[in-house]
Formats: sequence, C-alpha cells, structure tokens
Amino acid sequence: MKQSTVDTPACLPPLVISHSPPCETEKSNTMTTQQQEEEKRYDPGDSTLKFVNRQDDLDPLDDDTETLKAEMSCGHAVTPESLTGWCRSLLDQSQFKFLCPALEDGTFVKCGAEWSYQEVRRLAVLTTEEMEHFEKTMAALAAATYCEYKSCPVCETFVEREDLTNLSVLCTVCTADKGQRYEFCWQCLKQWKGPAPRSDRCDNDGCINQDLELLKNCETTSLPQVAGVTDCPSIRACPTCGQRVEHDKTGCKNILCPRCNKEFCFVCLKLKEECLETSSYFTACSAGVAPRQTSIPTWNRN
Repeated sequence: MKQSTVDTPACLPPLVISHSPPCETEKSNTMTTQQQEEEKRYDPGDSTLKFVNRQDDLDPLDDDTETLKAEMSCGHAVTPESLTGWCRSLLDQSQFKFLCPALEDGTFVKCGAEWSYQEVRRLAVLTTEEMEHFEKTMAALAAATYCEYKSCPVCETFVEREDLTNLSVLCTVCTADKGQRYEFCWQCLKQWKGPAPRSDRCDNDGCINQDLELLKNCETTSLPQVAGVTDCPSIRACPTCGQRVEHDKTGCKNILCPRCNKEFCFVCLKLKEECLETSSYFTACSAGVAPRQTSIPTWNRN
C-alpha cells in the first residue's frame, strides 16, 4: 500500500519570503543564531517518550547520530523537525489524516499507519502557531471531505448539496430574499439555466467539469517499480468516491484514497482485493491499464 497525493486547485505553492540579508561580517553568526532558536529538540529527560539511537525513518539520507530521535506508535523513528515537515506536506496536499510514509524493512511498501493528531502534536513539538495552523486546516479539509458544500455566488451563504447527481442547487436564503426560487449551478456557480435535474452541465456558456477535463487530458506516466506499467494516465478519480489522486511514482501500484480511505489499483482502477486476485503489488495487472475515465464516480457515503 502507498500513500497518495491529491491534486486540487485549492493547494497553493509554498510562500517564499525574501528578507534583506545582513552584512557579510554578521551573516554567518545571524543564521546560526536563528537556526538554533528555530530548531526543535526533544527533552532527554522526558520519560513519556521512547528514545532510539538509529536513523530518522522519515529522512532516508539522515546520518545524524547526535540528534535525539523518538519512536512513533508504529515503531518508526522521527525527529520533531522531520515529523513536522512530513505532516505539513500532507496538509498542503489536502490530506488531514497523518499516515506514516516510512518503508517497511527490506520492502518498497510504505508503513501507512495512521497517527493521531494528539501523537503528532506531541512528538512534532508543535508551537502554538503550528497547532493553530494544523487544527484550522484539518477542520476545513474534514468538512470539505465529508460534506458537499460551496458558497452561494450571490449571498455567499454555505449551501450543502444533498443530491450528488444533480448540479442544480437551491439557495433557500436567496429564494426567501428574492421572493422567487433561486438555483445556481454547482459546477460553474452561475444562476441555473436550462432543465433540471442534470448531472453533466447547465446551459450556461463555458459550464464544463474541470475535474473531468483533467482526467481526459492529463499526461501519461509510468510506475518505475511496477513491471510493465507505462503510458498510464497520471491522474485518476477514485473508483469509490471520485476524489482526484496522483501516484508519486514510488512503491507499489496501489494507492490509498485520502477521502474515502479505500485502497485501489492506480493502473486498472479495481479495488486492491480484486486486483490482487490475478496479479501482485509490483507486476502489471491482468486487465492491463484502464483507459482514461470519462465519468467521475459519485460517492455513496452509506
């Protein structure tokens, strides 16, 4: 099993802040002081943590034998810095479940154990500012995952879409204010035009499903560690819930959907159990590469 990355236009690139550099005579000392102030360390006297003297499992290039490392509940070793960095990267990829990315001994299979936020908060030694960022981001991502809601384009009230097969959505606030029924398109966010219910588009010009266009037109990719897999679409929709995911091209061909938590094969789009009946984690699927998806599955949460 491997961890997925989520492709979403809501993700922003890292913010790069440029500071005026200190003069050359002060630069080295200033950077050293800042790094010492910002670097996180475990308290060696903390008897509630299990300390280990081995490589940081989140950093394969780690050769630091002096920095104190602690063991997570799954048995893998981390430092506060590496754990904070990994969990931040998951949040940046719209994932609010913290899964261990370390490889199991002697394999290319990732651990995949889920860490609780309480464990992450403690072993990552999160600052007050980091805790605020983590908790606000996690709450927003969880709401977006388990609820279908958007802001009404007129009154900006949050509206939940109950029928996931119908793009025509009623805003009760605007309906009450206007004294007549007001519906907008979930896809293009314009006032609804044309017959309803409808699942593909409304009659407004330019109303297209951007997710579907991406699935149809994305580039192809290969999975270097899976024998015989080339020319596979680089972006897929989860066959269970429709979440867009992208394989990071490491490990086996299976991927864990961060939305519905189902594991499926990125190549043939079958659930893991069905795919592995006729193939293995690192061999080509018996059914070959599934073609580009022309529709997005609707998630039935029941």
